[in-house]
Amino acid sequence: MNDTTHDPDAVLEPAFSAPALACDAHCHVFGAAERYPYGTDLRYQPPFEPIEAYLKLARRIGLVRFVFVQPSAYGFDNSCMFDAMRQLDPAVRRAIVDLDETALKDGQLDDWNRLGVRGIRVNISPLRQAEAGLAAAMLPRIARLAALARELGWDLDFLTPGWLVSELMPALRELPVEFTVAHFGLFPAKDGVQQRGFRDFLSLVGDGSRRCFVKLTGIYRFSQDPEFADVKPFAEALITTAPGQLIWGSDFPHLSFYDRVGTIQLYNKLAQWAPEAKTRQLILADNPARLFGFS
Repeated sequence: MNDTTHDPDAVLEPAFSAPALACDAHCHVFGAAERYPYGTDLRYQPPFEPIEAYLKLARRIGLVRFVFVQPSAYGFDNSCMFDAMRQLDPAVRRAIVDLDETALKDGQLDDWNRLGVRGIRVNISPLRQAEAGLAAAMLPRIARLAALARELGWDLDFLTPGWLVSELMPALRELPVEFTVAHFGLFPAKDGVQQRGFRDFLSLVGDGSRRCFVKLTGIYRFSQDPEFADVKPFAEALITTAPGQLIWGSDFPHLSFYDRVGTIQLYNKLAQWAPEAKTRQLILADNPARLFGFS
């Protein structure tokens, strides 16, 4: 998909040296369409972005640990991600799967656990508009997935629009497992850090349980500022509230934003949000190591 003449990273260099054992905690890979068929939930034109293309970029930054996240385009078929993982040292890769909990085979989750799976995705389109009853309808499945995750020592990984994060807040507070929330919670940046949903989200993150981790990812999905300046107050509020519960991810390959947003560009934002190296050490290395079991 990606035309290199529109590569926002082509003329950029990392603004700071990555700490030792730096992790990209949210990235995707896409294989050839004839080998890896797509599911029915196609929100974008899937690209061809194999593991080799991603690793070339990761090396430029200094990322050496990776958490691959199942893209919505592949539905419950995690094979493209698993094949990419098998090309890497097991010590440096983990994965978040999407699965149909009603159709699991005997031993399947144990096999995935040995491969490096450490979480289950709960994925609702970021563009989905407020819908009465959706949150309530999701609760039984969330409970089933949480039970599976608890048994395996995995986490749940939520990607939902901000309004849905707000509606799920009571359930999130009661989850018996660690969980991640992608893209800052996807609260509209234009509404500022004082908006009710984000203030409630900060309260959840800072409730003392240390179960809620926030992914500093996908800022182009909730910001309307071409330079993403309106995201900085959100990042600073989260860093002030719970620096030990933040992780960073590239969201490579940025899908429909690929020609406007670059991975190095996003990485460099951390220098603005977290000017102290010790904070970046937490976000890029220590926190993901703890959450995903890197040693």
